[in-house]
Amino acid sequence: MKDETARRLALGCPQGAATAVGPRRTVALDPDEALRLLGSVPLGRVVFTQKALPAVRPVNHVLDDGDIVIRTHDGAALVSTAQQNGDHGVVVAYEADVIDPVAHLGWSVVVTGYCRLVTDPEQIARYQRMLHPWSDQRMDHVVRIRPDLVTGVRLINGNGTRPQA
Repeated sequence: MKDETARRLALGCPQGAATAVGPRRTVALDPDEALRLLGSVPLGRVVFTQKALPAVRPVNHVLDDGDIVIRTHDGAALVSTAQQNGDHGVVVAYEADVIDPVAHLGWSVVVTGYCRLVTDPEQIARYQRMLHPWSDQRMDHVVRIRPDLVTGVRLINGNGTRPQA
């Protein structure tokens, strides 16, 4: 309960506002703010094409010099797709958010860009030290997403009060 109260206060949701959900406004985020928010959370979703259909996978990430870096396992569909496209990479989307389900306040960021496998052994070792997978699967591959398009929105109270990240 204490953690939930702290989370709600960090989002700008006073305790008394839990049941009083009023009108919300959507405010566009500039790309720098959107990337800052994305870098403030450890979990997101990567969206890619698998057999001509959209596929979505939850992954943990780090933001490194403006790039989103994830680790994945051998045989993962994203690895196969990226390998097939070689140096060109493959277009993906990456989404992360923090939205309070009760107060309906928070933010959402979507990054679109090219995803490429990291092949340099020194970089792979560096990312293995920086990023620890949440799954018990062995994560031998590192994928870097270079943002080309960064968009985001913040959900704020209709009266203009905005949550903080």
